[in-house]
Amino acid sequence: MMMTTNSPWNNLNADDALRINASGKFDFFWVKPEKGTPGLMLRFNQKTTPLHRLPKLKNLSASFRNAGAGYAFVLTLKELSQIDVFETLCRNVVDAGETAENIDDALSRTIQRTYRWHHLLRGGRPTGLSTEEQRGLVGELAYLRKLAANIGPDMAIEGWTGPSGAARDFEFINTCIEVKTKRVAAKPYVSISSAEQLADINDCRIFLNVQNVASAVTSDGLTLHDHVALTAKHFQSSSNAFDKWEESLYSTGYDPANDYEERRWHLFTDETYEVKDGFPRITTPLLPGVEMVRYSIALDACRAFITDIDPTSLILESNAND
Repeated sequence: MMMTTNSPWNNLNADDALRINASGKFDFFWVKPEKGTPGLMLRFNQKTTPLHRLPKLKNLSASFRNAGAGYAFVLTLKELSQIDVFETLCRNVVDAGETAENIDDALSRTIQRTYRWHHLLRGGRPTGLSTEEQRGLVGELAYLRKLAANIGPDMAIEGWTGPSGAARDFEFINTCIEVKTKRVAAKPYVSISSAEQLADINDCRIFLNVQNVASAVTSDGLTLHDHVALTAKHFQSSSNAFDKWEESLYSTGYDPANDYEERRWHLFTDETYEVKDGFPRITTPLLPGVEMVRYSIALDACRAFITDIDPTSLILESNAND
């Protein structure tokens, strides 16, 4: 694939580095670090401690490298047919980095903007999550933290299947959990988005966890970004778990560049119900021609199904027996 006539990489050799903005505050360069691969480099003097987690990107590679007497963040393009988009991406990333006050902030903004492009190119929404979508994600993250603490980060993140389009939020060999949130003062109902969500599965116990979540536009409490950061800490000890965590998180539509700073989220009590014979639900198979079922459940009708069983204990039992 030939580079376009005006490509900034046209006349660069493997060892060349062309400063992008001669009057810029930071050392951003056009580079071709290997085999003629177009790239963007941000050079800095000291290695960051701890190193920032870098995204795994389709058609792109992000890495830290030695650069002379210092270090560099390098973003390269794997698929040359995307070079025009890549140049646009790079210029936008540089613009974000140049708004920083110091090199540490510039590096952070550069990586965050790279994440944002990754999110948007995967079909993410630039407008962000609705209030109800934020509420649902806060509830799922709270339950994910509980799982990570009780069964370990690797097993917990493998079981978070909702972001990938599964019928239930968490699915394990013998246990599935659907997490719902409701406003503390709201009517005691939860919405079920499909007939499959609470459907029976052979040799598997189904649980419904309902969390009371309140939100307000105030300075007191945790933002959605705070809940994400709190959850991310559970996966930082395992690179495999962290990669899976980031992939799942961005699949929910979350974007760190969206503005969620004003609204704060508070978690209150939660209750767990076991979904079994007699539980109020629509069951499968549906009659022919009935599709895309959505319905609500009155929680007052579910009181008999509240359980003290901790689903994490069942998950651990299954894992011990494998």
